[in-house]
Amino acid sequence: MTSAPSCDTLIRAGILVTQDAERRILHDAGIAIADGRIAAIGPWADVKSAFRPASTMDLADCMVLPGLVNCHTHAAMTAFRGLADDLPLMRWLEGSIWPVESRLSPEIVHSGSLVACAEMIRTGTTCFTDMYLFETETAQAVERMGMRAVLGEGILGFPTPAYTDASRALAIAGELTEVTAGSALVRTGIAPHAVYTNSPETLRESFALAKRLNVPWMIHLAENAEETARCMEATGKRPVAYLHDLGCLSPRSVLVHCVDLTEDDISLIAASGAHVVHNPRSNMKLASGIAPVPALQRAGVNVCLGTDGAASNNTLNLFREMNACALLHKVAHGDPTAMPAPAVLDMTTANAARALGWDGIGVITPGSAADIIAMPLDEPGLCPVYTPFSHAVYAAGGHEVCLNMVAGRVIYERGSFTNIEIEELRDHARKLAEWVGTDGKSKTQN
Repeated sequence: MTSAPSCDTLIRAGILVTQDAERRILHDAGIAIADGRIAAIGPWADVKSAFRPASTMDLADCMVLPGLVNCHTHAAMTAFRGLADDLPLMRWLEGSIWPVESRLSPEIVHSGSLVACAEMIRTGTTCFTDMYLFETETAQAVERMGMRAVLGEGILGFPTPAYTDASRALAIAGELTEVTAGSALVRTGIAPHAVYTNSPETLRESFALAKRLNVPWMIHLAENAEETARCMEATGKRPVAYLHDLGCLSPRSVLVHCVDLTEDDISLIAASGAHVVHNPRSNMKLASGIAPVPALQRAGVNVCLGTDGAASNNTLNLFREMNACALLHKVAHGDPTAMPAPAVLDMTTANAARALGWDGIGVITPGSAADIIAMPLDEPGLCPVYTPFSHAVYAAGGHEVCLNMVAGRVIYERGSFTNIEIEELRDHARKLAEWVGTDGKSKTQN
């Protein structure tokens, strides 16, 4: 008689939202985890009898979901949370953020990234995509905290604290891939900031580098009408058409914001296979506009969600982002069916994994990564449960998350982080505030 195979962890889930191809929801489900991956899922009685676990986790009172994927942020900008509010994009960026960023250091990026990782882990994110400076520091923070990330050194066509010019920025971007090559948690992308901060030569070179390294190419694009006007004045073309003519639109392109789009722009994006990252809360806060997400989806474009940085959101909480996305498009179109809850959850799970080319995340299926979050269903705001998709998008606020697991390892559970003490996080936050030099009011705000 053959004994049952062993597994590292056996989880009993009250409700399991798989996000598999059929978007199955299982009740009283079992999840077997071995070597950081899902070995099996199914009815609890069946999975329990099929495996000999080293440990068992009882989440029978919880809804269990795949870890969420934040497809765009600037992690270390937690340093600027609340520093410059209630300003339009270009005035916010050029008059408030860039002047303080000119003093940026690796130490500040490290502290800001640790705070960001903790916030994301606490609210159910297991993987994020980042564009900033000194990204080796963010990589160290990610590794320490135990989550996943796709990191891109932000490439700008002018001197920054991290480099003197765009050519050096490109070199650093390539070096980051080498530095993180052995990591199971960190991958890289190439991340030119925008069309208005880079020359056409740099945009082409960065895209060629992404192709050589076989990594995503990420860029802010068509964020508002002012960006379009600047691009038209400089190039005679709208931002999407400009990138298309430079040869920078393809399935490896991850286009962030895409607020100011025409039908022709949408057609170009759809034909190229590029992905779009929607940032509704940041776009609303900066009054950049409303991205035409339903139109992009009808055209076949893969759309995911990102929070943007904490300087313009002011949170890195994907549950709040999902809620904002669903409600914004309903009211914008006068149609309550415009953005249904299952489609929004897709944007932070399966769609996000597809955009990043990271197979095995964003789902809970046999063979996928054991990246799992859980929320207790006895929370007053989460009961009773009729439709789990509805709870994830409309009811949950993110702080109900009681478990965050990446690659089968628990990195947060019921108020405690596995890899950092809360007092150390507070020390990092105090360091950020001292560095900015603010007494609660921005010295750069006008």
